[in-house]
Amino acid sequence: MKKRSLTFAAAALAAVTLLAACGGSDKPTLETVKSDGVIKIGTEGTYSPFSYHDKQTNKLTGYDVEVARAVGKTLGVKVEFVESTFDAIFAGLTSNRFDAVGNQVTVTPERQKLYAFSEPYTVSEGVIVVRADNTKVKSLADLRGLTSAQSTTTTFAKLAKAAGAKVQGVEAFPQAITLVKQGRVDAVINDKLAVLEYLASTNETDVKIVGTAGEKTEQAFAFRKTDTSLANAFNKALDELRADGTLAKISQKYFQEDVSK
Repeated sequence: MKKRSLTFAAAALAAVTLLAACGGSDKPTLETVKSDGVIKIGTEGTYSPFSYHDKQTNKLTGYDVEVARAVGKTLGVKVEFVESTFDAIFAGLTSNRFDAVGNQVTVTPERQKLYAFSEPYTVSEGVIVVRADNTKVKSLADLRGLTSAQSTTTTFAKLAKAAGAKVQGVEAFPQAITLVKQGRVDAVINDKLAVLEYLASTNETDVKIVGTAGEKTEQAFAFRKTDTSLANAFNKALDELRADGTLAKISQKYFQEDVSK
């Protein structure tokens, strides 16, 4: 066990130094966002239909992106997106690269210990995807001893490991699907809405959904643990957007149903 030799004063100085190095401010984030008129939101930019670049315009778009922009408009601030792989996105949040994460972050007890969350703006569930000619995998239990392609820090990766599967790390869902199609991995677990949109937009016939993975999940914006005031501001904005039908309208655009409840 390492000795705890720092004095209180030295520890405090170290904390201040770390905060400064991370670009921290002595103001609460909500106050800073309001005074600057800008909020920075971390997102992947490669996770269709939630956060991706339009093939024709190359502009960042998607369900999460539109919800974030609507929240920013309600708060009266400009939204700037900072793109990051999902595996690095929480490190970006804690190091102050951005003020919030808007990227289908599933709310879990483990994450709630480390981060503050808004109320959910998406309700979904995980599904298991395999090659179309795969007749062996029908449920999570069938993944034992097989390989599943996952972003390693996601809830879906934890589900795969808990089922006894070996996890091969990937940066994004399209890469995982490619590995499944090539037969280099046996499966991928991902969000049902993302998979359905992918199958519909690509007319893909080489893969199929064979079962669900886990219970219904809720996705929300994530913040640093101390930024409860910013989370509360997002909650108020989301309540307004839900009441005036904006969230339902964005949902219908991407999923033909309201997934925000």
